[in-house]
Amino acid sequence: MFLRGVWLVVRKDLTVEVRSREIAYTTLFFAVSCVLIFAFALVREGRAPDEAAPAVLWVAIAFAGTLALGRTFERERQAETLRALLLAPVDRPAIYAGKLLGMMALLLAAEFVLVPLVALLFQAPLLGHPFWLTGILATGTLGFAAVGTLFAAMLVRARTRDVLLPVLLYPITVPVIIAGVRGTALLLEPELDVALLRFWLALLVTFDVVFVTLALWTFEPLMTD
Repeated sequence: MFLRGVWLVVRKDLTVEVRSREIAYTTLFFAVSCVLIFAFALVREGRAPDEAAPAVLWVAIAFAGTLALGRTFERERQAETLRALLLAPVDRPAIYAGKLLGMMALLLAAEFVLVPLVALLFQAPLLGHPFWLTGILATGTLGFAAVGTLFAAMLVRARTRDVLLPVLLYPITVPVIIAGVRGTALLLEPELDVALLRFWLALLVTFDVVFVTLALWTFEPLMTD
């Protein structure tokens, strides 16, 4: 029943998004605009600052993810479907897991566009190690989305939710973003330090386990009417 509930929530979110494309287009436009602004500000005479690409990439992911999180639950509130989800005969942690996977799919799709764009504009060989890059992006995005999904659901009824979400989200996810930036920066080194890269990847996995476990544990009491 838990896995079926997760699948139903994911399918609902993806079906709505495929039909409207509202959040996907908004998120992607915002993320690309952020990268372009940094490119015009930092690239001089065709040369970008060393290690600027990882920072720009993760800043764009964080900002776009915050926008997507807010819009996802705002749509639930406007359509008055959040109460229906909470009244559905499924475990509430399954609702959280489904919303998290839907958000992960959206952010990973945006990253599929952002990575080549950042690599092109900042002349960074981000695609030189696709296996390691995929692992860092997946684990970093999961850690960010795990906390963001919980806070976005918790603040959906708050009038100042657009202000409170980044205020609560960024202090907790800063370690995830830093680990993602440092791990991504290692991929640009002439000689890949596999041991250090594994350390950052293991740190991201640890954050994921902690954040997802705490979110699953606290989602039900936080969303109780």
